[in-house]
Amino acid sequence: MTTDPTRQGRFRALRRWLRLHPPATDGILAVGALVAMVVGSFASPHGPHGPTFGTRTPEPFSLLLMLLGSAALVFRRRRPRAVLAATIALSLLELSTGEPRAPVAMCAVIALYTLAARTDRPTTWKVGLLTMAGLTGVAMLAGPLPWYSQENIGVFAWTGMAAAAGDAVRSRRAFIDAIRERAERAERTREEEARRRVAEERLRIARDLHDVVAHHIALVNVQAGVAAHVMDKRPDQAKEALAHVRDASRSALNELRATVGLLRQSGDPEAPTEPAPGLGVLEELTDTFRNAGLPVKVMVELGREGSLPAAVDLAAYRVIQEALTNVRKHAGPGATAEVSVVRVGASVEVTVLDDGGTSADSAPRPADPGGGHGLLGMRERAGALGGSCSAGPRYGGGYRVHAVLPA
Repeated sequence: MTTDPTRQGRFRALRRWLRLHPPATDGILAVGALVAMVVGSFASPHGPHGPTFGTRTPEPFSLLLMLLGSAALVFRRRRPRAVLAATIALSLLELSTGEPRAPVAMCAVIALYTLAARTDRPTTWKVGLLTMAGLTGVAMLAGPLPWYSQENIGVFAWTGMAAAAGDAVRSRRAFIDAIRERAERAERTREEEARRRVAEERLRIARDLHDVVAHHIALVNVQAGVAAHVMDKRPDQAKEALAHVRDASRSALNELRATVGLLRQSGDPEAPTEPAPGLGVLEELTDTFRNAGLPVKVMVELGREGSLPAAVDLAAYRVIQEALTNVRKHAGPGATAEVSVVRVGASVEVTVLDDGGTSADSAPRPADPGGGHGLLGMRERAGALGGSCSAGPRYGGGYRVHAVLPA
């Protein structure tokens, strides 16, 4: 059996139009209910071989009640309780006076369905039971038919089915709304998670840029000062200092290119392929400080496990880089530094110590990790991995930076 696509399209368009125009839908329903009630009022259920049509005629008063009940259904969405009360009153009037009876109770059935579909379950149970008991009781006690007649049982059955159908429709709508809300919430959560990841990535790149620029610019500044100081008297030493300036600037450019290259799209042929720096190149890092006049002692003890996770390895490297840069910037002449990386249980402890140098005119050192962007960056790096970082003056002079990173 084939289905006409044009007919299906027209049917969907009609349903969409009816959903967008509720008053028109209610008006069409009211007209349909009126036609059904009028046609049903001409049928008699007590024929010799079942229901027969045209064997009875409704009274004018019954026709008026059917017309009023149908007119009330036009307002069933806007005033469901009032419409239900009005249709119940009209139905009770017909059940107690009509002879023969007309199916005015159909209006009350439709109104009860509407109320059940637009309210909660407790209200549906209360109103539904009252409607069923009231209409059925009047039909059995006040009408001309025996109390056990099928018409009286039909009133009870139709009102009960109307309440159950309305409650089922309401439950289905609530279920669909809950699914839609969960989907929207999941979409918002995905968007928020994406924004959070973007913010974290930007913060990480900003920290890397700060570490790279601060480290190398500090070294360039020191070596340039040395070259300017000895240019006239010791040109060989000035050339050596300028060579260190060149090496530091080249390293800065390479690291900046690698860091900014992370912003390229995946699959870009110009994206960097070299690994991020880590403790494997720690000796090269400390050599740049030694060349700048800062003696550095290094001790690394990672135990049997050896290598660290990539994120921890990078964080340890950056903490050491920033701490040594601060020593070179803030400590006095003749300062020395010590770097230790030791695995302790499930953590790695990174410690950078300096003795402060011999000059009393050196720049003041920040007293806590929030005192500068570099120290704040170290604390954020450690916190992002679930670790901690502290920094502060040492007793007797100098400074200490201590980071604990989960390994």
